[in-house]
Amino acid sequence: MKTNFSHLKLSPTLLSNLETLGYLQMTPIQAESLPHVLAGQDLIARAKTGSGKTAAFGLGLLNLLNQRSFAVQALVLCPTRELADQVAKELRRLARTSANTKIITLCGGNPFGPQIGSLAHGAHIVVGTPGRILKHLGKGTLSLGSVRAVVLDEADRMLDMGFHDDMTEILSATPPQRQTLLFSATYPETIRELSEAFQDNPIEVTVDSHHSDLKITQHFYEVAKGKRNQTLAALLAQYKPASTVVFCHTKLQCQEVAEELQQKGIQALALHGDLEQKDRDLVLVRFANGSVPVLVATDVAARGLDIKELEAVINYELPRDPEIYIHRIGRTGRAGNKGLAMSLFIASEVNRVNAIETHLENEVKLEQPRGLDLPEDFSLTAPNVTLCIDGGRKEKVRPGDILGALTANKAVPGAMVGKIDIFDHVAYVAVDHSIRKKALRVLSENNIKGRRFKVRVIHQVSSNPWRA
Repeated sequence: MKTNFSHLKLSPTLLSNLETLGYLQMTPIQAESLPHVLAGQDLIARAKTGSGKTAAFGLGLLNLLNQRSFAVQALVLCPTRELADQVAKELRRLARTSANTKIITLCGGNPFGPQIGSLAHGAHIVVGTPGRILKHLGKGTLSLGSVRAVVLDEADRMLDMGFHDDMTEILSATPPQRQTLLFSATYPETIRELSEAFQDNPIEVTVDSHHSDLKITQHFYEVAKGKRNQTLAALLAQYKPASTVVFCHTKLQCQEVAEELQQKGIQALALHGDLEQKDRDLVLVRFANGSVPVLVATDVAARGLDIKELEAVINYELPRDPEIYIHRIGRTGRAGNKGLAMSLFIASEVNRVNAIETHLENEVKLEQPRGLDLPEDFSLTAPNVTLCIDGGRKEKVRPGDILGALTANKAVPGAMVGKIDIFDHVAYVAVDHSIRKKALRVLSENNIKGRRFKVRVIHQVSSNPWRA
């Protein structure tokens, strides 16, 4: 199979940009999918997050656009705002040399008014979540009558989140002759039903989702009933990973586990569907920038989480579906890094271990933790802290402005400044824990964009940025 992008029937502009971006060889999902996408065929593609699937459909969407028409020609539906933002960002990178290509995001948690204004000026591609897309359709502020292609990204999660009826209504508002591309990490029966209702003789593509033992080391621990929390803390103490996602089944379980870890001296935050959008944003920012080492999350809440160097994944409970297990552990061991996956189960859940063995076609090794007692004075803390600045995109604050203010006159070494995230009216910057007081003073006492902004250190546990 030819894997060089130059073999594809892409416009010279797109090919030139791919070369500039360093995209020369296609990933397996791109090599399997793109020829069918570019041929205008409907597609069911099964691939995990991080496999390059955004470019697999994104290049197809960009290639079919008529830039002279500002009617919406392509729609990408995503389960979460985070994933939608991530997809839109990648599409803009792919389209950066294509003149006058307008891509907008329509997601809940963002003000409705500015979205109406953006739509009024026209757009080629809309990326959004089902609820907000449906709201715009209902208000008449979005028309999908000119759509030529629809992408359902992480369709299995959208179905899990109860978006079936919304997706059906949205697809019904698009022309019947459109191209429909369905990307999913797993392939439950509900995906087949959705495909039968809205696709025309789709090509099915599956990229092997098994993970090499060389990249991801998998451990399975049988625990006594009632000892999950103790075992979880003991494993974190044993391995001391810099970044870990702990997967739980329910929102309540996430909150309880995070609080239990905090009581044991382990910095942890919970990520689940009951969080308000601003609190969810803050949790994700702090985990991604190295200010919190442990994130306790449900499968649905973790969608769109893009941490390139995640050291460990822990299954607090094993999922019933082995494919969900594969999808979870696939978040570690990326980009050539080694990953660690640990799973806890009680005796009555051994059938889930057996199902995973069957799926992997490989026997797994059952282990016991070294011990359940934590070392004296043990704590697991992050190297960074997050500073919150009460000015953001709407105040014209850019990452360079914050970095410049911190490093002016060599006040703070640039190497000690981490990830900077800008939102509409707030910005976050990670700094090394050892310089947090100095960085706070520098940002508080000096101008950013010609004015002073209120700055606070984010409390290590609370999601409230203004708590001391």
